[in-house]
Amino acid sequence: MSGRLYALGTGPGASDLITVRAARIIGKLDVLYAPAGRKGGDSLALSIVREYLSDSTELRTCHFPMSADNDEKAVVWDETAAALKHEVEQGKQVGFITLGDSMLFSTWVFLLARIGNPEWLEIVPGVTSFAAIASRAQLPLAMEAQSLAVMSCTASHQELSQALRAHDCVVLMKVYGRFAQIKALLQHLGIIQHAVLMAEATLPNEQCFRNLEAVPDDQQLPYFSTILVNKQW
Repeated sequence: MSGRLYALGTGPGASDLITVRAARIIGKLDVLYAPAGRKGGDSLALSIVREYLSDSTELRTCHFPMSADNDEKAVVWDETAAALKHEVEQGKQVGFITLGDSMLFSTWVFLLARIGNPEWLEIVPGVTSFAAIASRAQLPLAMEAQSLAVMSCTASHQELSQALRAHDCVVLMKVYGRFAQIKALLQHLGIIQHAVLMAEATLPNEQCFRNLEAVPDDQQLPYFSTILVNKQW
């Protein structure tokens, strides 16, 4: 089979933080699939890679529901996985892009579960949002014997509390809509002074909050907001 599928991490937002490998592959694609947050909406991942695209590349924007209805989401994952496989069977060079890294909190993983690990698949890693935030905030993710946990704030209060107690460094992703609860937990554990909040890292509207106690509980945060904690820094 001459066709090939590439799962490509586009990095955290800035177009020049995509890897050289990913940029080279994107420039030779026949078809590119880009996820969008809502039907008919723009794709941030697509805006990141647009400058690397060939004029001849066909674009397919696909919407993945954010609802709690797993059956609804499964239908879309099944259809998209089948479409990607069909494109490859036609001998095409096909790309599927995701923000950050394709293997971390990514829709791509649900497609991977359906596609498997055929020889015609290549996964290209990308810069994660929290790696970019650590660099922008000059806050180490982990040092020497420190342990690092990456948590979604959709986890239970108990799970988040356990991670923050057990690890020296913790990445708290998906803070959007949950900031007040996370702030209260950090205060309760006495580690809020070791936390940094960054929203839309590397994008034009990037915001960095180094004193979380001064941030109002009802602060409106963008969807892409993450907190880094390093107890030794």
